[in-house]
Amino acid sequence: QVQLVESGGGSVQAGGSLRLSCAASGDSNRRYCMGWFRQAPGKEREGVAYITTYGTTSYADSVKGRFTISQDNAKNTLYLQLNMLKPDDTAMYYCAAGAGWSCALTTGNFDTWGQGTQVTVSA
Repeated sequence: QVQLVESGGGSVQAGGSLRLSCAASGDSNRRYCMGWFRQAPGKEREGVAYITTYGTTSYADSVKGRFTISQDNAKNTLYLQLNMLKPDDTAMYYCAAGAGWSCALTTGNFDTWGQGTQVTVSA
């Protein structure tokens, strides 16, 4: 069973940047799809971005052009670069590992989750 541990969250002002990391361990079979989700207080968890083993990426419309997902397979680490942050980006950010051989920005496509890392953006 894969374990996921996120890091890199913090508090920044609007317009600032952060880089989130997700270290994966415990599973010798690399998952086809890895993703980032976020959840703000009182809101449902929403997909932010995913990346496949082939490097195919997809982003939520709200973060396109500002966030970049990437992975370092040698380090078993997933990243999310957050630029031009807005107060609306404030949320707990979760790393997730896909359950099968398809990728989509829906929680049902992922079966393993990290504990989350908090991102807070002030105006």
